[in-house]
Amino acid sequence: MNDKLEKMKAMVAKLNEARRAYEQDNIEIMSNFEYDKLYDELLEFEAETGIVLSGSPSINVGYEVLSDLPKEAHEKPMLSLDKTKEVGRLKEWLGSNEGLLSWKLDGLTIVLTYEEGKLKKAVTRGNGIEGEVITNNARVFVNLPLNISFKGSLVIRGEAIIRYSDFEKINNEFEDIDAKYKNPRNLCSGSVRQLNNKITAQRRVNFFVFSIVKAEGIDFKNSRAIQMDWIKKQGFDAVEYEKVTADSIEKEVNTFSEKIQTNDFPSDGLVLTFDNISYGLSLGSTSKFPRDSIAYKWRDEIKETTLNKIEWSASRTGAINPIAIFEPVELEGTTVSRASVHNISIMEELKLGIGDKISVYKANMIIPQISENLTQSGNVEIPNTCPVCGSKTKIKHEETKTSSGVKVLYCPNEECMAKQIKSFTHFVSRDAMNIDGLSEATIEKFISKGFVKELADLFHLDEYKDIIVEMEGFGEKSFTNLINSVNKARKTTAVRFLFSLGIPNIGLANAKNICKAYDYDWDKIWELSVEELVEIDGIGEIMAQGYVNFFNKDKNRKRIEDVLKEIEFETVNISSSEQIFNKVNFVITGSLENFINRNELKQIIEDKGGKVTGTVTTKTNYLINNDNLSNSSKNKKAKELGIDIITEKQFISLLNGKNIDE
Repeated sequence: MNDKLEKMKAMVAKLNEARRAYEQDNIEIMSNFEYDKLYDELLEFEAETGIVLSGSPSINVGYEVLSDLPKEAHEKPMLSLDKTKEVGRLKEWLGSNEGLLSWKLDGLTIVLTYEEGKLKKAVTRGNGIEGEVITNNARVFVNLPLNISFKGSLVIRGEAIIRYSDFEKINNEFEDIDAKYKNPRNLCSGSVRQLNNKITAQRRVNFFVFSIVKAEGIDFKNSRAIQMDWIKKQGFDAVEYEKVTADSIEKEVNTFSEKIQTNDFPSDGLVLTFDNISYGLSLGSTSKFPRDSIAYKWRDEIKETTLNKIEWSASRTGAINPIAIFEPVELEGTTVSRASVHNISIMEELKLGIGDKISVYKANMIIPQISENLTQSGNVEIPNTCPVCGSKTKIKHEETKTSSGVKVLYCPNEECMAKQIKSFTHFVSRDAMNIDGLSEATIEKFISKGFVKELADLFHLDEYKDIIVEMEGFGEKSFTNLINSVNKARKTTAVRFLFSLGIPNIGLANAKNICKAYDYDWDKIWELSVEELVEIDGIGEIMAQGYVNFFNKDKNRKRIEDVLKEIEFETVNISSSEQIFNKVNFVITGSLENFINRNELKQIIEDKGGKVTGTVTTKTNYLINNDNLSNSSKNKKAKELGIDIITEKQFISLLNGKNIDE
């Protein structure tokens, strides 16, 4: 008994460390497969011995409350669900009853309270007993109604999630995303629990209702299906569900599983609930699980294969992550040949070695993972040099509040190109060289593989076709589109190129002013002196000095010279029109009637020598606004400063050389 008790203590400690690292520090120190396997072993020990340790994850649910958000106890404890991977167990559990089968969304569970038709309160699940009040953050969820037609007291539970498509976009905006967010669930957790809900709003959090706790005075005819239909009529999005019986449930489980690959939202299984509300409630609950619902987790399809090599991928944070490359296998309908190992700690725990027989699966039927190493030779050598820059590597122990330390290989060279991702991303952006198909994540992959070491290398990606078309997310069509976009970018303008270089303080407007002042002649543009620059409208001495310093650096000139060999500047027809708006500053606001959009009007003003800014200041000459009586902030500011507010019609009079009253 003592031996088993010691094993249980070790299991509890390991499971809790992994859970805290994942949920609080967003660090993965154990795969989902390993966690579930160890958790199930612990349950077997608990059943066998009759002992449940106080810290066991079998009786503790949810993350601990660590932030400065207000705390609040739930009226009823929020329990986790019992789970199974067997459809037969679902049939047995349902018996002769009808049930609702729905997605088990992988996000953050939240309780919402509405009073008199308005959102009153939003509280996270927290530890199941106490959660965090995130009402202001919930108000900016993209699909959440703040006012509803029902005026009684309403309490609902649902899942806050971030869609995969939004996750990819947001992921690319984080400087240190490798150290922060590995998946939509972690990003959602961090987003929902922000102290500043402006950040939450930028993260595009969605909310899906999965149950009604209370709806004062509404008769749902004892049916959860009717509840869900009613909640949708109030303007909420509800989790997709199907009514099932023991006879139909296997077919519906298969139907749900077929949708996984194309779903835009994270899910880690299904939930089966009794449709009969009173029957479900009459069953009560255990200390951890309600008896009216059960979770179904996908039975992972596991295949054995051979580990061919470990590829080391350098990232923008300096971390160099191991990627397992193995003999291709078919998993969940797709061919898989690589899986992230995340860090050295996991690699060493798996005792990976080249030639080892390993088992692989797709976590949640999506993300390839190694579940087990059958031979455990442990012969993988940790590289002494960075695969991108060749600098000597270091091993860091990342200490966190919740983990004893994770070993990570790290490149200390601040000049390593893997850390210069932002400059490449800026170079290919829409207003710069405008190369479609090169997201920040894609550029990072190309740099880590050694395809790209400088900007000019982006114009030679065709040399790596055989490798790129086999990369995840690529194929023949994507590769062709990318190369076409690269070749299209070979013909560009001096303005785009100057802006693409990422010179400090030289935004698009300043790039336009500089190029225009020197007739778009690149030979002159990159040789300008401080004295010449400060003569250009909008360029101050500090900005000018930074510009000159940039072009005086040998490494920058070499980088630019290499790109100049790849591109051709378009001929710009210099406007011969009379510069009637020279040194005249405009601000545009409100809707337009005589121009397609503000860009068309802005171009006309700039062609005539004028300047368009976004803010009314003492330097503004005219505010163009068709509604000069509006109470907009720009109108108020213009009136305070005595600046003329003119309509489009009056602007056209100025354009034609007439007085604004003509």
